[in-house]
Order: sequence, then C-alpha cells, then structure tokens
Amino acid sequence: MKYIIALLLLLAPLVALRAAQPTLVNGIAVIVNDNIITYKDVQNSIREDLDALERRYASQPTVLDQKTKELQAARIEELVEYQLVLHEFKTAGYNLPESFIENRISADQKKYDNRLVLIKTLQSQGITYESYRQKIRERTILELMFQQKVPSDPVISPTRIGNYYSENAEQFRLPDQVKLRMIVLTSPANEKVATIKMAKEIRTQIEGGADFAEMARVYSTGSQASQGGDWGWVDRKTLREDLANIAFTLKAGAQSDPIETAQGVYLMKVDEVRSAHVRPLAEVREAIEQTLKTSETKRLRKQWIDRLKSKAFVRYF
Repeated sequence: MKYIIALLLLLAPLVALRAAQPTLVNGIAVIVNDNIITYKDVQNSIREDLDALERRYASQPTVLDQKTKELQAARIEELVEYQLVLHEFKTAGYNLPESFIENRISADQKKYDNRLVLIKTLQSQGITYESYRQKIRERTILELMFQQKVPSDPVISPTRIGNYYSENAEQFRLPDQVKLRMIVLTSPANEKVATIKMAKEIRTQIEGGADFAEMARVYSTGSQASQGGDWGWVDRKTLREDLANIAFTLKAGAQSDPIETAQGVYLMKVDEVRSAHVRPLAEVREAIEQTLKTSETKRLRKQWIDRLKSKAFVRYF
C-alpha cells in the first residue's frame, strides 16, 4: 500500500493537469487492489475503435466527443473487470499449467511459421516476448474464469419466453405486406415513348401466358432482374410512395399497367398479400429465447463482477 501511495503522490501533478492539457501523456485512471490502470492503458486499448469513430463522425465533432467519452468509460469498466477477475484467480488459488500457455502460443506461431519470426514481429511492434506471453496468460485466465463463472447458454423457461412475447407484442407486429415482383425499364429521356411501348408489349405477353419472372430476367434493368424481379415481402416503407400506392391496391396474382415515372417505366406483380398482424409465438420463439439468454448472461456476469468488486479495493480518478 505504501508503494501505491508513493506512486499516487508521484503522478498527482499529471492527474491535476489533465483538465488543462489537451493531450494526456499518462496518469492513473483506476486502482484495483494492488494494480493500476493508467489512461495510457485505456487509450492503447481503444485505439482501433477510436480510429473507427473518428472516420465515422469526422464531420460531427460534438457527436464524436460524446461517443469517445462513452467508449473510454466503457473500456475503463472492462479493464476494471479484467483486473478483478485476474485477482480472483490469483487469490482463490487457481493454477494454470504452463503447458496450456505454450499450446496457445504454439497456435499463434502457426501464423508466423516459427517462434523466431513471431519474436521479431513482436519486437517490430515494440512488444517484448515476455509481455506478449503475459498477455496470453491473462487472456487465457479471463476466458477460463468467465466460462466457469458465467454460463454462456443459460436455460430460459417457456414461461419467461411466453411472458416476454405477451409484454412486447408490438415488437413483433408486421405492417401490411405484399410479395412483389417488378420489371424495371430505363432509357434516355428521348426514348421514353419507345420504353412505354415496350412495357405494354411485355404486359401483353404476360397476359398471354408468358412467365413474369422470366420476362423480368430478359428485359428488366432492375437490381433484382436475375432473381426474376423478386423483391420478396415488402411493406409501404420499402417502396417509393408512388409505387407503393399502386402495389398495395393490387390483389394476389394481379399485375399493374405500365407505371411511368421520371426514373423509368415499371411493371409490378403481386404474388401474395399479407395483412398487418402480430407474428405468432412459434415464429419468434427462437429469437426471443436468444434475446433472453443474452440478457441473462449479462445479468449473471454483472452479478459476479459486483461480488468481486464488493470485496476489492477499487478507486477511480
């Protein structure tokens, strides 16, 4: 503990200057028992995620700042969890055979042909083999401890599934839908008359018995042409308003007249019609069960971490 206090005094000026300096070189973020998590540790662990955020929100500095703070806070909690679990492994007297670590390292070596190439690659990244081995050891301990303490496939009772379905019925409501096929004909503006004529000829052929899907494969310029113009089940929001207004007036098996728009000429066929309804439990049971399993796993993990935290020394800065 004297070591921790001395280190705190040594780094206190850095912590005090954090708010005044645009870039923090280092400082204490959290103390967990006898281990220190520094801001440098946090920054190193979020570097790739931070790069992705900066690319995504480059034109939204306020949003980027908020997202960065959220990412940093979440990663600090994650690093605290890791230290708590590693401390539990150590104090509970668990043992991890060195052969287990060697097996993990051997698996890594396969990517580099041999250990010498691996070591040289690590050195080029400023990482010593000893620190690499320690990271492998810690990662293995974390995996094994979480597997042991937090079930990844908790049992969810049929009652819980049924209750979730009843309480979240609107989540499973589907709007009016049609199973749609579409032929899209596009051409330069000065050839629009010819395009309309072609659409009428295609419609006549379909009325005479030609297969709509086959005609779509031959004539359509739409992205679904190779699938016979098949759009699958769509609701009104899937289509432009002008097309949706026509599609949802067609009965099952019916096709439209040529539809002239600024983008081109369309022919639509509705294979089936499905009115708005709540999907039955049988259709969504598996998805509900997975949702509840994920929620339960998170709950059990938090419960275990909270127990570890209650008997540990954790101080945030």
